[in-house]
Amino acid sequence: MRCTGGDPGDAARSELKETLRALGYFLACLSQPAGDLDIAPAEDADLFIAAEVAAVADLSAEVRQLFLKPLAPFAYRPGQFINLRRAGGLVRSYSLASHPDDGDALELHVRRYENGAMSSWIFDSLEAGARVEIQGPNGNCFYVPQDGTQPLLLIGTGTGLAPLLGIVRDALFHGHTGPIRLYHGSRTADGLYLADALAALSARAPNFTYARCVSAGAANGDLRAGRADDLAFADQPALAGWRVFICGNPPMVASAKKRAYLAGAGLQHIHADAFEVRDLRRRPRT
Repeated sequence: MRCTGGDPGDAARSELKETLRALGYFLACLSQPAGDLDIAPAEDADLFIAAEVAAVADLSAEVRQLFLKPLAPFAYRPGQFINLRRAGGLVRSYSLASHPDDGDALELHVRRYENGAMSSWIFDSLEAGARVEIQGPNGNCFYVPQDGTQPLLLIGTGTGLAPLLGIVRDALFHGHTGPIRLYHGSRTADGLYLADALAALSARAPNFTYARCVSAGAANGDLRAGRADDLAFADQPALAGWRVFICGNPPMVASAKKRAYLAGAGLQHIHADAFEVRDLRRRPRT
């Protein structure tokens, strides 16, 4: 919210950008005011900035890679997510696979959903040079360079790979030397996009290993049969001292968080983002 009179307290402003603090914004959930406040709702114009579509590419038949160039300074941690808004006001959230050291473009992975209003528009209409609006960054599922030797376990399904890729890139950028083990799962091998790039990254970084997992298919070469979370926990049954990142469909995320804790990972070391998707099966696209 915006404070137009009074003091909401330092804690309510400490996590915000300087520009938003200067405009009077604060986080109501953290506010402990000493007196009365005059408040107003947030203004969209303050929270969203313009961005230009720098490039689009198909990573698979169902996943499109989108590069956005913010038209104002935009700081983020790889693995966080942004809210993307198109003309007409439709908003969806997408995680960041990019790394700031690789340039100023933000990399998103967008899966096409049947009757999905935003994903259909991105696949069928959005082209390089178009303008959109973004807000963020949001979320706390990112790498913190506090212990470069701590083992990292990353489990993702579908486009849950996007934030995990950003986290892997950031860990390697900061010189992480502990094991980094990424498990990417899909129903079939067609859903395991960026496999060649991840295999090449594994070849360059000896401490990084990448497992391709299919829940409806047979093992073949480096392709493993089974759910990504099942295989990850079978390979790492004891997770005391590990940092765990889990991204993908909500049932898998909820189950894997519990399993990681029961395997010994501390709650403070379990980071997760569930990809909530509207149920569009019984509704026309709007």
